[in-house]
Amino acid sequence: MSKKETTGQAMTRSLVAHGIDTVFGIPGAHMYDFNDALYGARDKVRFIHTRHEQGAGYMAYGYAKSTGRIGAYTVVPGPGVLNSGAALCTAYGANAPVLCITGNIMSHLIGQGRGQLHELPDQLATMRGLTKTADRINHPSEAGPVMAEVVGKMLSGRQGPGAVEAPWDVFGQSGPEVDLSVGTRAPHPAVNSDQIAAAAALIACASNPMIMVGGGAAEAGAEIAALAELLQSPVTSHRSGKGIVADDHPNYLNFVAAYEYWKKTDVLIGIGSRLELQFMRWKWLPKGLKIIRIDIDPTEMVRLKPGVGIVTDAKAGTRALIDVLSGSRRDDRTREFADINKEARSRFSEVQPQLAYLDAIREALPRDGFFVEEISQMGFTARFAFPVYGPRQYVTCGYQDNLGFGFNTALGVKVANPDKAVVSVSGDGGFMFGVQELATAVQHKINVVAIVFNNSAYGNVLRDQKQAYQGRYLGSELTNPDFVALAESFGVRAFKVTSPDELKERIEKALSLDEPVLIEVPIEKGSEASPWPFIHPAPHAE
Repeated sequence: MSKKETTGQAMTRSLVAHGIDTVFGIPGAHMYDFNDALYGARDKVRFIHTRHEQGAGYMAYGYAKSTGRIGAYTVVPGPGVLNSGAALCTAYGANAPVLCITGNIMSHLIGQGRGQLHELPDQLATMRGLTKTADRINHPSEAGPVMAEVVGKMLSGRQGPGAVEAPWDVFGQSGPEVDLSVGTRAPHPAVNSDQIAAAAALIACASNPMIMVGGGAAEAGAEIAALAELLQSPVTSHRSGKGIVADDHPNYLNFVAAYEYWKKTDVLIGIGSRLELQFMRWKWLPKGLKIIRIDIDPTEMVRLKPGVGIVTDAKAGTRALIDVLSGSRRDDRTREFADINKEARSRFSEVQPQLAYLDAIREALPRDGFFVEEISQMGFTARFAFPVYGPRQYVTCGYQDNLGFGFNTALGVKVANPDKAVVSVSGDGGFMFGVQELATAVQHKINVVAIVFNNSAYGNVLRDQKQAYQGRYLGSELTNPDFVALAESFGVRAFKVTSPDELKERIEKALSLDEPVLIEVPIEKGSEASPWPFIHPAPHAE
């Protein structure tokens, strides 16, 4: 007689087969049979329960963004899915493989509008609007195939989030245990030699090429560095591309420095990047600029049409370019790049007190540590003023720029990288979005160092209302708790510091402790210099 298993058990077995070792989430009525299956597999899958569904989604995001592996979470349907929706938006915007597993109302009631517990008018359609792929398991026999198909789509091409739902009654239905299919990444598009030759011809005629890398190039750092050295080209990045080529590599240009070089760039080589920096933030193109793009997503070549579009994996495409160009020799320009970086650093050193504090964090954080930004004055400044030395070590929210993702995301980063230092940098406004997850950090021993810069405001809104709306402040000034006392009430070790030197010492101490730590840094309201002139610089004069 064949062995029986429930849909929930088959789904859990599929998670294990796909190498998923952690699920974040909150148990609930619709999910009980799936939750019980996770309990049965607790020797293979760690379950970390959170205090809000958004926290579960962001922790899965942090897990995925910092590793490139699937980050999974489970929440109840309806309000649970919607509460985690911002995290799915973030995963979509930052191309992270986050898997949401949820339920639905009873099978025979879906679409009837009877008003059942947690019912949405069309939850599957809602999830499809937030993810790369979403599907429903209607019967135990569909568990394996649906899970494999969703995972395969998430990992193929331009990666992104996925969702799987099962009706309440289906989770507990039994069927014969069968071999499960495993979703795999589709083969990367083959490198087109004609496109490589066309790109090489453009590069051969270029005097001042520039390489722009994005998150899609996370696995191609060595090849990109080799291409830059071959061409004596600078490499720059914005957010997700930070660290792919280390900041201290001789060919790396900080993006403030890169904007100065931009005025004489004649060929832009975008690798795994939307080219947001050049086209949406710099908003100025050098005359006669030629554009080459290497990207696995063919639709990118339609969104922003290049002179030469190479649709393939970043690593393979860059390697093919190197092979064709390997005979060329160019004069060493690294001293020039160093001078441009030095000049840029001297200019943005006025962004205080952010720069002094970020320097202190960088000095205290090990070279291979993780820095998780937040939408805050520190986070914005970090994009150009915080050096990063390895891919995925700077964890960002991509273009969603959503307040409140940082601390929760950092917890997921630490779960995925337990032996690495993880520092979260938040403002008081963003930190309060997920403050309840201090309880999760304590209960599950997630040793993140959370730094809260407290300026008693949504700092960006406050500045904009002061400068552009003549001080007509609405909702930008904040009344806060005592963050040290609040953290201690959760059982978290907490400190208050008032200078960069003190912050450096406290971080070093915190990283030596085997426990979560919160550090509050009071900042005078509205006192921070604006980082925006360096992120959105004025156009070059013709």
